[in-house]
Amino acid sequence: MPTNTVVTPVLALTPEDRARAGELLLTLLDDYERGLPTAPLVPEFDEEALTDLLSAPISREGIGVEGVFAEIKNKIIPNSTALASPRFLAYVSGPPNGIAPYAEAIAAALNQNCNFWQLGPAASVVERAVLRWLAELVGYPPDAGGILTGGGSIATLNALVTALNAVDPDFRANGLQARSAPAVVYTSTEAHRSVDKAAAILGIGLDHVRHIPVDDQHRTRVDALAEAIAADRQAGLAPFCVVATSGTVTTGSVDPLNAIADLCEREELWLHVDGAYGALFRLGTTTRDLLDGIERADSITLDPHKMLFASLEAGCLLVRDRKRLRDAFAFNSSYLTIAEHPVMVDFMDYGPQLSRGFKALKVWTALQAFGTDAFRAAVDQTLELAQHLAERVRRAEELELMAPVPLTAVCIRLRGATDTDHTEILAQLAREGTALLGPANVNGRMGIRACVTNYRTRREDIDLVVDRLCELARSVESGRQGRPQQQLAGS
Repeated sequence: MPTNTVVTPVLALTPEDRARAGELLLTLLDDYERGLPTAPLVPEFDEEALTDLLSAPISREGIGVEGVFAEIKNKIIPNSTALASPRFLAYVSGPPNGIAPYAEAIAAALNQNCNFWQLGPAASVVERAVLRWLAELVGYPPDAGGILTGGGSIATLNALVTALNAVDPDFRANGLQARSAPAVVYTSTEAHRSVDKAAAILGIGLDHVRHIPVDDQHRTRVDALAEAIAADRQAGLAPFCVVATSGTVTTGSVDPLNAIADLCEREELWLHVDGAYGALFRLGTTTRDLLDGIERADSITLDPHKMLFASLEAGCLLVRDRKRLRDAFAFNSSYLTIAEHPVMVDFMDYGPQLSRGFKALKVWTALQAFGTDAFRAAVDQTLELAQHLAERVRRAEELELMAPVPLTAVCIRLRGATDTDHTEILAQLAREGTALLGPANVNGRMGIRACVTNYRTRREDIDLVVDRLCELARSVESGRQGRPQQQLAGS
């Protein structure tokens, strides 16, 4: 006899638990947001709690909603690095924008598989919209294409795959095995490690990556690039791709993109621009012209989880001719064949993944919620703060500015400090909660790098960091103490 009893599936929450989970989540997010200004940058992690997380047996009966949130609150959050802190300045990694956690929750609930459009019609359109917006920001034409990725490294890998297929019609069938001449890729000595890594993964080989010297502003020397290409052609090798950089990871330098594009056109080489850090500074009021020529690249890496402040992960590969991307990655499978649709795209044909999460929603949501003017203001703020930091360093007799500051990376050396001193000072700054900064190696000299990619950072944060660095420099130079942290530990 039928009843009206509602049976909750075994892996679903009851209405009561669902309501409680929502309350606990909102409280947790609110508490975390409020606590950021005073949160430890790098936690003095609780080894006992982490060991417990590692060694705890899998639960047979489960600990329920309350138990899960208690574990998160007591063990996970206190032992997490505060990347959203206003003085987290170590890497090109900013805090997530305010709408991101909610977009992530909705994406998780919808759980769209963004491979072929039938498994997520709206998701396919949202990703297309995001890619169109991003292409517009860098100056690409309306028929450009692309795909969202986990980050800049996989985007660069995908770009080199696309380049190999574009310059060699037989590459898909024969790979590198049948080539009569080894393929060569060119980048600068300042390039991100992802270029080398992609070459190693693809079988190009590190011996066929040319690291071109840079000028006094850490930009690729186009004359040296041209000479290297000519020498390799003379030696019977096959140049196929140049990877230029807009925003090198150490100094933020931007390669002369127009001059490199001219050279690539003459030599019939694929031009990829690694703009994971710098491409979105096209939004900046003072940096837009610095990136002139990026729109001439055949492909571009950029990271919405950097200067669009999307939560991790959200990378992107844009390709000026989207057909090139599909030529590299599309494969036919009878069990995945469905009718084409003029509005939707099967993103499985634009990258190596089949199963893909709904990354586009958090980027789309942020651009919709805040608008590009808000992001332009945030980018301009980081640029202004970086220049303020650079100017403070220039004026401080205890400090030395190690490189120009075209974007937001600022490299600093403490006068009189050794390489070891700089390493110890970095650790001390983090330990005492002043700031999390990173190491920098500029022209073989060690220093400290602050990268202002955080919309929460303010002038007082910058001033606090500079004042503390000056104190440490004076301490080191005077020799009052042998090691900076010994003096600071008791202060």
